Amino acid sequence: MPIITSPQEFNVDDLYVDLRHVIDRPLYLKCEGFNFAGSVKLKAAAAMVEAAEAEGALTENSIIVESSSGNLGIALSLIAASRGLKFVCVTDPRCNPASMRVMRALGAEVRVVSDRDDNGGYLGGRIAYVRELCESGREYVWLNQYANRNNWLAHYRGTAPSIDRQFPDLEVLFVGAGTTGTLMGCARYFRERNRPVTIVAVDAVGSVTFGGIPERRMVPGLGTSSKPSLVDESLIDDVIHVPEPDTIRTVRALSSRGFLFGGSTGTVVSGASRWLEAKYPGEDPVAVAIAPDFGERYLDSIYEDGWLREHFGEELPDILDA
Repeated sequence: MPIITSPQEFNVDDLYVDLRHVIDRPLYLKCEGFNFAGSVKLKAAAAMVEAAEAEGALTENSIIVESSSGNLGIALSLIAASRGLKFVCVTDPRCNPASMRVMRALGAEVRVVSDRDDNGGYLGGRIAYVRELCESGREYVWLNQYANRNNWLAHYRGTAPSIDRQFPDLEVLFVGAGTTGTLMGCARYFRERNRPVTIVAVDAVGSVTFGGIPERRMVPGLGTSSKPSLVDESLIDDVIHVPEPDTIRTVRALSSRGFLFGGSTGTVVSGASRWLEAKYPGEDPVAVAIAPDFGERYLDSIYEDGWLREHFGEELPDILDA
């Protein structure tokens, strides 16, 4: 029986779902949501906080500040609460209301920035606001998930070795691209060991991370309106972009079989299914995809018909008219 003293000590790291019977493709889904933060972001949050403390940048009088669309903000809220620290999460209108409520319940202050950047997204405005806060007082400490090497190191040291142990014959790994911390950590791990693993980045249509054309994006999680500095495209074998209606169709297909996953997972599974169909038709490669979180925080959005009608009415008649 495990006994813990802080919430970040608990994380189930070895549970996979065989999705063959759901998507008719050979794909194992690594579930990263079985922890008190409910997502893969707990790993990066813990690594960044611990490094900042070790370097002396973060003290008991500090106020952590970070830009987040939800999951990292929740993870930092949890860690800040466990350490008795203050945390300010700077987010935008696309953040799920449930995620905001969780952060506030954990004692965080949530500030919503609605100014759009040059690419039509909110990331530029969020980061500008974070910079203003840090300039206003030395007590503010920005961990900067978009450039912090401890973001990818958390997955280089944890996520990738865990997958390697479970699947020593791994052939293809699908990783969603947000800040690209998970993607870069896993890619570096397998590249440095000269493993013949094809690394496929899965991004949202409308994201500029890999040179895409900026477009409207409504599902928080994957994709950016400003390319993260962590990205090293030389470590990636392929990129696939998934339209948001396909994301929604996929999460609905998964939930119809009892698996309630979040939007990022829907994007990754949709992209992986399409890629496997094109590259391995009729074959049976050893393929793994990473599921960042579960679906409870998306009940007011991608699982809510009213929200879908408002934002995707003409694009999802197969779901809304069912």
